Amino acid sequence: MGAASAARSTTMMSQRMRIALAFMAVVLLVMGLRLFHVQGLDTSGHAQAAVSERLRSVPVPAERGDILDTQGRVMATSVDRYDLVVDQRLVDDFRERDEDTGLMTTVSIESAIDELAEIVDEDPEALAEDMTGDSHYTVVAASVTPEEEERALEVGIPGLYSEQVPQRSYPSGPVAGSILGFMGSDGPLEGVESVHDDVLAGQDGERMYEIGASGVRIPTATYEEIPAEHGQDVQLTIDQDLQWFAQEAIAQKTNQYNAQWGNATVVDLQSGEILAMADSETVDPSDPGEADELFRRPLALTQDFEPGSSGKAVTFAAALEEGALSPTDEFTVPDEYTVDGETIQDARPHEDYEMTAAGIFARSYNTGTVMIGNELDEQTRYEYMRDVGLGEPIDIGLGIEGESILRAPDEWDRRQPLSTQFGQGYTSTVLHTVQQYQALANDGVHVPLSVVDSYVDSEGNVAPYETEEPDRIFSSETSEEMMRMLEGVVEYGSAPEAAIEGYRVGGKTGSAEAAGEAGGFDGYTMSFVGVAPLDDP
Repeated sequence: MGAASAARSTTMMSQRMRIALAFMAVVLLVMGLRLFHVQGLDTSGHAQAAVSERLRSVPVPAERGDILDTQGRVMATSVDRYDLVVDQRLVDDFRERDEDTGLMTTVSIESAIDELAEIVDEDPEALAEDMTGDSHYTVVAASVTPEEEERALEVGIPGLYSEQVPQRSYPSGPVAGSILGFMGSDGPLEGVESVHDDVLAGQDGERMYEIGASGVRIPTATYEEIPAEHGQDVQLTIDQDLQWFAQEAIAQKTNQYNAQWGNATVVDLQSGEILAMADSETVDPSDPGEADELFRRPLALTQDFEPGSSGKAVTFAAALEEGALSPTDEFTVPDEYTVDGETIQDARPHEDYEMTAAGIFARSYNTGTVMIGNELDEQTRYEYMRDVGLGEPIDIGLGIEGESILRAPDEWDRRQPLSTQFGQGYTSTVLHTVQQYQALANDGVHVPLSVVDSYVDSEGNVAPYETEEPDRIFSSETSEEMMRMLEGVVEYGSAPEAAIEGYRVGGKTGSAEAAGEAGGFDGYTMSFVGVAPLDDP
């Protein structure tokens, strides 16, 4: 009995061993087949998957182009700044070599963070909190200088690295701020910075490399870099010095009259280039939030108003061009003049004057202007107004259009056939007014106004900024006659204070009631258009 039981026990053990050996054989066979598959049949796929897990991609920022004035002076540029970034999983005590003894010593992360906090001027406790956790990417200090970045990395904290970030600098502060525009947290917001962003920004590149388990780049592994395409410079027609002077002058004059705003625009009449477009207040692109919203865009484009007497020039020029007028034609000019039941008055009562057309223009009489304008039919006069740009938007490359309201004659009320002759019944921006006189003074040829001159790439190649072609509106004879009448305004007319010793100066005054909020009037809009020197305006 005992011998039989022992035999059965031995047999069962033998069976279990055979089963265990068979199971192990199956396991080894499966592992072998898997190893054969990995190493022999699918080596590239698994290797690529491993590389992909280790591969990191970092953008290489393109350098943003500069904005230059007409002389090539920098008005906006980018400066080197860095974000300090940490992989919180790697932050720990570390070892470094003691410079005095040459021995390796352990540096506590607390003391290292204290040193870093002093460099970047941050609170140590807040910095320690930012560097603690499981995030592989946390910005702990933004926009530090190259010197601060270098000192911060020398501390040696594991997982701390830097990324270059663009930061815009405006060396001349608020000079031409509303023209330049400014940057926001998500990119450019206004002006040249925004409208020409595709040219200024360039194209970011990319840097790809492998990292090890410690998060550090593997020096001998994959490394590829697609270089960035740097942005182009945008050169303006603005003269930085003239712009500064114009801003100072118009601010002083605006304060003198306690006005809501003022603008002084200077244009090269032959090229149409805007040399200055200055507002009484303007935005500092480095701190746009401090400026009133009104002054964040150029007032010469955003504010339209009834121009008043500066609008008389196109009436006189159209009459000259059509042969309906000579500067020496004589008129009897009353202080009130009634046409079709509508009475026109001059600014001040006066007796009847015997005057020439040139004298009427110089003294800016509304009644005499209507006598002259009525020599033309309404449609003809309207077409000349459209030809000089009234009623049409003006686009000078700043992303906004100057608007002018001028309805067609069939939409005019009873008074507009008369009031449009002397600058009322329609609206004009500063640039619309400037554009009229540009054509009158430039031998009758209209040249589109512009504030952008060209694009300049990193190789110095210049691509002119395209504008519309010039077109002739008035004859040379009309232009010459108008220049003489503009000179009369300064010599013996309404603007003697515009005279400049040694120069022939022409110009035209303008004043009109300013529209108020409730449909009434709220003060006056005052303007002066000056042309000099008349020998070569």
